[in-house]
Amino acid sequence: MMWHVLGILAAAYCGFALLLYFSQSRLVYYPETGRGIIATPERIGLPYEEIRLTTSDGVGLYGWFVPAARPRGTVLFLHGNAGNISHRLDSVRMFNRLGYNTLIFDYRGYGNSGGTPTEQGTYLDADAAWLFLTGQRQLPACRIVVFGESMGGAIAAQLASRQKPAALVIASGFTSVPDLAQHIYPYLPVKWLARIRYDTKEYLRKVSAPVLIAHSPQDEIIPYAHGQALFAAANPPKQFLELAGGHNDGFIFMREDWVGVLGDFLDKQTDAACVR
Repeated sequence: MMWHVLGILAAAYCGFALLLYFSQSRLVYYPETGRGIIATPERIGLPYEEIRLTTSDGVGLYGWFVPAARPRGTVLFLHGNAGNISHRLDSVRMFNRLGYNTLIFDYRGYGNSGGTPTEQGTYLDADAAWLFLTGQRQLPACRIVVFGESMGGAIAAQLASRQKPAALVIASGFTSVPDLAQHIYPYLPVKWLARIRYDTKEYLRKVSAPVLIAHSPQDEIIPYAHGQALFAAANPPKQFLELAGGHNDGFIFMREDWVGVLGDFLDKQTDAACVR
């Protein structure tokens, strides 16, 4: 009888592990959460240009270029794993107030972009946005800041590890998907099962640009320890900004003092980068 029960438990355990292995994309990407575009920068009084990007593997992406009146630089904004660009208007407004253009776009499979999200695909999506800024718009890399929130922090770090932006900012980021999954499923060998990795910490070690890491101790989705580990992995010069509140209400635009820290960091790095 005992062996029979143990056999059932072992089968259930293996079954759940297999389910986790084959359903990883559905656990990482949430493109259907608020799929429709609910607003544009026009709603918050900002002019914008609709942007159509084409990735190196032929996927069409949709985004906005939001100009500042007298731009100090440009922010390439890489959002998290749920929702779309229309849910990030507060961030767009913040960068505009700080005097920065913003290029914000949806990854493949999100919003009005085509395709289906994959890890390698999102890296190609970021490449297409970078090439749009440095190629089509002919903006100097030393005036471009790469900003990633949550999952976008991994994509931002991967891009910054291969390019030379003025700075890299990661808000509420994780060290890697396997590390985060191990925290969520401590009873499963998820580090062996993970096919999607987004190894932010490893990418950070290869980034030569100045780095700002922002994280909240109250983040209920991505533990504060991840932010601390990312800061430890980053090369100097680097800065840490402690936020407050949960994962979805701890972003930088929520408080003026946080916005001030970010603005000072961006101005310092964009000014310095073009004379280095």
